Amino acid sequence: MASKRPPVVRLPLGASRGRLSFERRVRLWLWAFALTAVASAGMLAYEASGSLSVALLAVAGLALVWALVASVFFEQLVRPLQTLANIIASLREDDFSFRARGSRRGDAMGDLALEINLLAAAMQKQRSSALDALTLAERVMLSMPSPVLAFDQQGRLRLLNAAAERAFAINHKSAIGHTAAALHLSTLLESADEALYAGPAETAVRGDGPVRWSVRRSAFRLHGVPHTLLMLTDVAAVLREEERSAWQRLIRVLGHEINNSLTPIKSIAGSLRGRLAVSPASADFERGLAVIENRAESLNRFLQAYRQLMGLPTPRLECTSLAGLIDRVVQLEARLPVLTMPSKDIAVSVDAAQIEQALINLLRNAVEAALSPDAAKDTAPCVRLHWQQTADEVVVSIVDSGPGLTNEANLFVPFYTTKPEGTGIGLVLAQQIAEAHSGSVRLSNRPDAQGCIAELRLPWKDVSSAR
Repeated sequence: MASKRPPVVRLPLGASRGRLSFERRVRLWLWAFALTAVASAGMLAYEASGSLSVALLAVAGLALVWALVASVFFEQLVRPLQTLANIIASLREDDFSFRARGSRRGDAMGDLALEINLLAAAMQKQRSSALDALTLAERVMLSMPSPVLAFDQQGRLRLLNAAAERAFAINHKSAIGHTAAALHLSTLLESADEALYAGPAETAVRGDGPVRWSVRRSAFRLHGVPHTLLMLTDVAAVLREEERSAWQRLIRVLGHEINNSLTPIKSIAGSLRGRLAVSPASADFERGLAVIENRAESLNRFLQAYRQLMGLPTPRLECTSLAGLIDRVVQLEARLPVLTMPSKDIAVSVDAAQIEQALINLLRNAVEAALSPDAAKDTAPCVRLHWQQTADEVVVSIVDSGPGLTNEANLFVPFYTTKPEGTGIGLVLAQQIAEAHSGSVRLSNRPDAQGCIAELRLPWKDVSSAR
């Protein structure tokens, strides 16, 4: 439970409970003393001169002098208080640039002015520290790869970072101030701590699999108002990484055991084939041993292809021309002309060799799909390639006229393939390369016609201006 604030103690400024202001009370006291002094002076002047006119002249002169002295005294008394009041009013408005001058210790007004100056300095330092902390928190939140959102007591969105904008397809300027219901995030706001959240229907599935978020929920106060802070973690990405690690361990074990068997089989088959005498009967044995040797060699190559999944090195990032990289990839495909749509060249920071391999795999799949017997018969086989740049990523799209996707759930499962001669590692390797670059691979069916769209998404920043 939140701790209760102590009650506010109000100290009286004086013993008087009258409704007169401070200035009026001072003026009344001054004129009270003045009346006594003026009356006494008038009486003494009348007794000394015996003339009423002289007495009235003395009374008028003394009253005038008293008025001047009282005005100066009143000014000296009230002006410092007005100055200090203005300083306190500026502090209340978060303006800490004013200070009282000419104050010194040893008198009540000087002590008050010095204490207000110290209070202003302390509040200025506290505000500066708070602004620095807030700026740091905002920079940390904006740079976080996980979505972060904050809602107030009425369920209105008050804070979100760039990752949340991408994850839920909402814009910061248009979303702030709207309720969770209007943004289709009511289920998220009602989620318990450490619960799983599937996301809205329009963002619940990506090309690389369904999205699953783990929700971390906490509370904080902003300007004294309670808020709810939600931080999401992509559980699907973690599960994919664990799945990949499990496959890599399995491949390592299978590769070791199978390789230990294939090597002696191939060697023994070759030795026996070399020792056979030339005869009609030995021809059959020779053909059989040749088949054994060739299949052992093929299985070994097949195994080495799978071992690529666990041997991908760390990317060595270099500034690379995306147009030149794609041009090299397109020239490698000779089975079908690839139509490259005109796009602006972009400088990307990537490992060129790895990205080329990923694009080769995606392009090979697109060409094979376009040339497959299940492709549309009324249109010529076609593969188009283009790329575009957004605020923070580059998207390379490969569009084919093939039969499209039939089993999206197993696209990125190692060993899974629908091709008679496929190995089942092309898409997995492309996805692994993309994720090593903090990107992703997404596949979806074309909305306008039969076929598939493969997207390679890579993070982008202006590397040319950073050099």
